Amino acid sequence: MKTTVEPLEGNKVKLSVEVDEAEFDKAIDAAFRKIAREVRIPGFRPGKAPRRILEARIGIDYAREQALRDAIPEYLAEAVRTNDIDIIAPPKVDITAGAEEGPVAFDAEVEVRPEVSVPGYGGLRVEIPRPMPTDDEIDAQVDRLRRNFAELVDVERPAAHGDSVSIDLWGGREGDALPGLDVEDWLYEVGSGGVVPELDEHLTGAGVGDEVAFSAPHPVEGQDPIDFRVTVKQVRELVLPELTDEWAKEASDVESVEALRGDLVRRLTIVRAMQAQMALTEKTADALAGLVDEEPPEPLVQDEMRARLNDLAARVQAQGMSLEQYVAMNGQSPAEFAEELKVTAASSVKVDLALRAVATAEGLTVSDEDLEVEYGRIAERAGEKVAKVRQAYERNDAVAGLRAELRKKLALEWLTEHVEIVDPDGNPIDRAALMPALHAADEAADAEETTE
Repeated sequence: MKTTVEPLEGNKVKLSVEVDEAEFDKAIDAAFRKIAREVRIPGFRPGKAPRRILEARIGIDYAREQALRDAIPEYLAEAVRTNDIDIIAPPKVDITAGAEEGPVAFDAEVEVRPEVSVPGYGGLRVEIPRPMPTDDEIDAQVDRLRRNFAELVDVERPAAHGDSVSIDLWGGREGDALPGLDVEDWLYEVGSGGVVPELDEHLTGAGVGDEVAFSAPHPVEGQDPIDFRVTVKQVRELVLPELTDEWAKEASDVESVEALRGDLVRRLTIVRAMQAQMALTEKTADALAGLVDEEPPEPLVQDEMRARLNDLAARVQAQGMSLEQYVAMNGQSPAEFAEELKVTAASSVKVDLALRAVATAEGLTVSDEDLEVEYGRIAERAGEKVAKVRQAYERNDAVAGLRAELRKKLALEWLTEHVEIVDPDGNPIDRAALMPALHAADEAADAEETTE
């Protein structure tokens, strides 16, 4: 089989394939074997009639047509592999010779994945949250822990924000209470916004024995306002325990407040560093996509949309919802949802193309050893043998796709190591500050292996 590749306008090429008569005759033999299983010939079991009998009975033309239908996709796939063509849409095939006799030749016009330019990818700058917690954030964590040991104490003063009040609450319209709005001795935190904002406004400054009445808009648009009547029966203040070493020992099994703060700093730093790393990866990809001026090919966008739609449908179905219900719950029309999905898919395709461009520009390659390591990871996750995973990828012509995914991963790693990282105030962030997340992940993995 001979092949030639000719570039066309846009991201298309013409692939010309020639198959000699002897090679195509094998395809005709295969076609006759297929036909033999489908027709009945007296004196022969299904599938056992020889070619010469079938050829005499039905002629060569029918078998040749069948051979062309079956063999051309195989010839095309082999030509694509041989010439390392990355097609992204079904090809348009035109048989130029051999439709009736002789050698077979055909042209295939195929759309290929374009190569984009990403000027300036080496000077990207991304903004992420600062991984180190501030003193105020640590103070807030300490107070949150103190609240777990706090006590509610009766006070004689008017209620203030953060107090808990015991109230009788009635809410309704035209004398009829609405469901859930006719309760007695309900302990309510002032400022929590648990009912309507107007309730917190009227409770602030109210004392024991006070009765307040007011109307408030219904939370559902278009409904009539709700009338409220509230009686304050008790006001309680949340009293936090004193910040002492004794309390720290009781609250967190540490020796002192200083040790407690240090432990909180360590824990919060790990969490924030993990969040910062995820933000770094995501924002680096977004910044890279912003360098791509070319419009992404529609076939790639449609493929990405389908993949995202199938993934979303599976996830919402697992929660007992249909995709239509999910869209409606998010307040979107089907058209708005489809448009948002297309925008997201187009951005993802730009990232894909840009990462491939970076990998090429930086000479990033995936060795056979890298593939074996990845086969091992996949096999471990799937509970299969490595050889079986490798054979599956080779049998399905998926090795090139896996190699491309690993190259993109290398490109993204290269970018995250070279981008300039700043916090929301524009101050540089040292990459070493993100390392606690890596150490924590390693420790978690080691702990899991020890448990197993």
